[in-house]
Amino acid sequence: MVAGVDGRDDLVVVAHSLGGFTAPLVCARVPARLLVLAAAMVPAPGESADEWWTASGYMEAARDAPAYDDEIELFLQDAPPERAAEMLARGPGQSGTPMREPWPLEGWPDVPTRYLLFRDDRFFPAAFARQLARDRLGVTADEMDGGHCAYLSRPAELAERLHAYAG
Repeated sequence: MVAGVDGRDDLVVVAHSLGGFTAPLVCARVPARLLVLAAAMVPAPGESADEWWTASGYMEAARDAPAYDDEIELFLQDAPPERAAEMLARGPGQSGTPMREPWPLEGWPDVPTRYLLFRDDRFFPAAFARQLARDRLGVTADEMDGGHCAYLSRPAELAERLHAYAG
């Protein structure tokens, strides 16, 4: 079992960005009543994160997107500058494992899933995220304002949304 969830039946799993590769694995191992993907990647069986960029249609969708000079402009454009700087300073880096290893599930876990896109996301543009949710999950994405890291720029609004989903 996953630490802290033994015996619980009210687990809501929330994933952001590359966390979309991990959260379904959690839901396949422990009972969850809801999975929320917030501006998250949605893997297909056997697909690595490296393969996802092309297979999901991201590369085609991003082909005509504006180029941004740095991580703040791309991911954190609407976050308070001090929060953006702190996040970048604390960032531990990303393991290369999910990028290389095939996603191991044979299908999406049997758990209700919501997709929440951020309308001002420069990394996963809204049109791409809508299509991703429709194609890979068969759901209509929910939407709220905010950039890719809306948990820094709009934490109260995001918390309210997540609370409503859990309600």
